Amino acid sequence: MVHLPPGYRRPDSVEATPTDFPDYRTTALRSPRRPLAVLPNRLTELTGPVFGEDRVQPGDADLTLANGGEAQGQRIVVHGRVVDTDGEPIPNTLLEVWQANAAGRYRHTVDNWPAPLDPYFNGAGRCVTDADGHYSFTTIRPGAYPWRNHDNAWRPAHIHFSLFGRSFTQRLVTQMYFPDDPLFFQDPIYNSAPAGVRHRMVSVYDHEATTDHWALGFRWDIVLRGREATPFETEDDDDDE
Repeated sequence: MVHLPPGYRRPDSVEATPTDFPDYRTTALRSPRRPLAVLPNRLTELTGPVFGEDRVQPGDADLTLANGGEAQGQRIVVHGRVVDTDGEPIPNTLLEVWQANAAGRYRHTVDNWPAPLDPYFNGAGRCVTDADGHYSFTTIRPGAYPWRNHDNAWRPAHIHFSLFGRSFTQRLVTQMYFPDDPLFFQDPIYNSAPAGVRHRMVSVYDHEATTDHWALGFRWDIVLRGREATPFETEDDDDDE
C-alpha cells in the first residue's frame, strides 16, 4: 500500500503575516489582488520529487568552508528543532539556508553594493532533521546591509530558512534574526509580522552550544502550525471562507 503525504492546508495561526504591508514597498507589486483559490492536490503533486536526505552531501551544513578556504567573520552554530503544533518532532525534513556574508553582501549578481565579497563563503547550506527533529548549521554571523525600501534603510542580520515537507508542494520560507538587533525598529519585513509573534523569529544565545575558542551558539526552534507557529510567508487569513 502506498501512503500519500497529506495535501496542502491553509495555516491556522491566529496572527498571520499580511501579504501586502505598505511599509514594505515591493509587496504592493507582489501581493495578490484577488481571493486565493486552493487547488486540490493531484497524484502528480503528492508523488512528485522529494528533496530528501539523498540530496544532502557531507559538509553541506558547514557554510564556513568553501572553495578551498575558510570564511571570514564570527563563526556561529545555529541549531534547533522542527516541531508540530503539539511539540512533536518533524524528522527527515530538508532545511535549506541562505544568507549574506560577514560584511552584509550576498554572492549574487545583483548584489553590488561596495562591501567585500568573501571568496570562501558561498552563503548557502542544507541539512535534514534527525529523528528528534533537530537540525544544526555552522556558519558566519551575517552582517547588516542597505536596501532601497526607504531612506537610510538597513536590513537586520538574518538567515533565510526554507523547509520542505514530504512532497515538493510542501514548502515554507521564513527568516531567523539575532537577539537585541538595533535595526529591528525600522525593518518592515520584521515588523510586518504581528507584534505578538515577532519574538518567534528571533534566535536566542545558547551557551551550551557555544564551543570554547571555536563558535558562538544560537538556538532557534521552528513550529510549523498552531497558535505558537513560527511566522512564515503566508496568504492573508481574510481570504478564508
